[in-house]
Amino acid sequence: MKIKGERVVLRAVTEEDVEVLREIVREPEVAAWWAPPEDFDGMLAIVLADGSVVGAIQYDEELDEDYRHASIDVFLGARHQGGGLGTDAVRTLARWLVQERGHHRITVDPAAANTAAIRCYGKVGFKPVGTMREYERDPTSGRWRDGLLMDLLARELVG
Repeated sequence: MKIKGERVVLRAVTEEDVEVLREIVREPEVAAWWAPPEDFDGMLAIVLADGSVVGAIQYDEELDEDYRHASIDVFLGARHQGGGLGTDAVRTLARWLVQERGHHRITVDPAAANTAAIRCYGKVGFKPVGTMREYERDPTSGRWRDGLLMDLLARELVG
């Protein structure tokens, strides 16, 4: 898998990427929202900007025809946040999930307090659906925190 966006390229994770990803998820700005995964396999792709690894994006698919949809989650290193790379990565993957995988709906579930992520998803066209109370454990404090369920219909994809 190699998908080109306006400013980013998404590609499959290689063994050479793993240490860089481990360093990124240990950054305080990332660790506040992401617990380090046990491995970086599965439906995870590297986010490249100017040829460098700046983060990762993952997706999951529900393939039951009566409930078919996909979900997305993304993280970028602190120095690459706030400049539009996350928005481009989310838009690029969402477009691929709609056009190549045939999904009509995509969901995201950022922490309700993660305003930067919510703003990023909103720029792509995701809309708040509701608050999921005590949805996930905060990876740093271990306390429960709320999540915001957002979704995007294919016809609402911006860009």
